[in-house]
Formats: sequence, C-alpha cells, structure tokens
Amino acid sequence: MSEAGGLYVTLMDFRILPAGDAAVLAELGDTLDLATVRKTWQGYAAIAAAVGGAGSVLDVVPAYGSVLVRFDPAHVRMGVIAAVVRGALETAAEIREPPSRRFRIGVCFAPQYGLDIGAAAVETGMTESQLIDEFCRPVYRVAFLGFTAGFPYLVGLSQRLWLSRLPNPRPRVPAGSVGVAAGQCGIYPRSLPGGWRIVGQTAAEVFNAAWPEPAALRPGDSVSFYAAGELPDAVMETAG
Repeated sequence: MSEAGGLYVTLMDFRILPAGDAAVLAELGDTLDLATVRKTWQGYAAIAAAVGGAGSVLDVVPAYGSVLVRFDPAHVRMGVIAAVVRGALETAAEIREPPSRRFRIGVCFAPQYGLDIGAAAVETGMTESQLIDEFCRPVYRVAFLGFTAGFPYLVGLSQRLWLSRLPNPRPRVPAGSVGVAAGQCGIYPRSLPGGWRIVGQTAAEVFNAAWPEPAALRPGDSVSFYAAGELPDAVMETAG
C-alpha cells in the first residue's frame, strides 16, 4: 500500500483511495439504490467502530456509496488510516444496518408550495394529480444527512420522477421545501439556495439545534409522504 498519490486499493467490491492529503475515501458502490446504501451503512458502522477514540481521526462521513475518513496528517500517516479502513470493511458484512423508525410526513402540493410541480408534470407526461400519487406511493429510506445540517437524502423515488436539477438554482428555497433531483429526494431544513425541483412543502420541522438530537431523521429511518390540503396540516407523525 502506497502513500498519497499512489494509494489505490481494489479489494473485492470496494476501493480505498486518497481524498487530498488528509482524508481517505472508501468507495462502496456507484448506484443510487437501497442495496448500495445498506452496504454504506454497514461500512460506516464498521469504520466508525474501528477508529472510535482515535484522536488523529477527525470525522467519518457517509454518503450514498462511500465513506470519507478525515484525519490529522501531523499525527498519523495515510497508509495507516487506509489499513484500518481496509480491515474494518473486511468485517463490515457482520454489522447490522441501523434500526428503521417509521414516519409519515405531510406535504402541501399547491402551486405556491410546489414551485416546480407543474413543469415536472409536463416533463414526466403526468397530470399533477398523477405526479403527486407517484411521489407519495413509495416508502423512502433516509440514506444519510448532508449538504446542510439536518438535510435528509432519501432513496426510493420512483424512476418516473428522476428529473434533472434546475439549470439555474434558486437563491432561496423556503424551509420545509420537498425537492427531487437526479433520482434523489430531500427536505430543506431551513431557507437555503437550491437547485432541486420543488414539488411541495411540509410544515414538519426536520432540524432544530435546540433539540437534544437536532436532526429529526436518522439514516435508516423509513419515510412515507401524504398529501395535505393546507400547509399547517402537513406535519410529521410516527407510523406504526
């Protein structure tokens, strides 16, 4: 195993490679589906357990199909971290996926909230009512939290709704906006710039820094959406 610049390990069905001078990236898959996400959950749990308590490791960050391990290069060499990650991933299959809590989240799809729902319906060849039904049909899983604090990336979106991002991102997307882009679904926890197609808005609060656990959703949680007539009725509730 070589140092940064030459580090590139292929082991069965994952790869370990450098991400700059102070991070190692474990690539676990390149498809946007639940199987890849489950593999990433397993890899993340194994890596986090392997490096837990190591002061030289600054962060372990999962995404759809990868896990990034940030470390302090002044205290540990990249080759050492890569070896630890390799060993962890070789036992990752023994790690169970995170428990799945189940939630129902109301969404108001009226045009003033679903800013792109009309254009999305035209692009997909559906009526707005059909698009809403198609969007609400799946049970989604929270793959990971990213982009900004508390933003849940959800997998399970119908392929009929796999739309590209907006060519020109909006300077402000309202808090609670529910968007889709490139096979992904997400909920904006606060008002932010964004380029996802906004199909609706929820009144559910998905992040609050004052809460003991600031993010309302965790990786592994199951989410289903339902159509709410008015925005105040578009709340989040436990499902079973």
